[in-house]
Amino acid sequence: MKRVGTKNTPVYRIVVADGRSPRDGKFIEEIGTYHPLKQGGNFTLKLDRALHWKKLGAQASETVASFIKKAEKAAKETAGAVGA
Repeated sequence: MKRVGTKNTPVYRIVVADGRSPRDGKFIEEIGTYHPLKQGGNFTLKLDRALHWKKLGAQASETVASFIKKAEKAAKETAGAVGA
């Protein structure tokens, strides 16, 4: 995650980056955002791109892995509601 935002109001961009790059340095692709101070619905994620990069061998941080899990669950719930 790449930190942006001002002092005491953090906002993070969820990015795909080489592990050797610094936290806020060069990245390959931006796949979402995270607003830790916002209650409920505090992240956006391009699930298809996240799964694509995981399939290619990318390793998600613990926080991003939890976002992927939540997004997959939400996608299954909406698919189930549409199919019903």
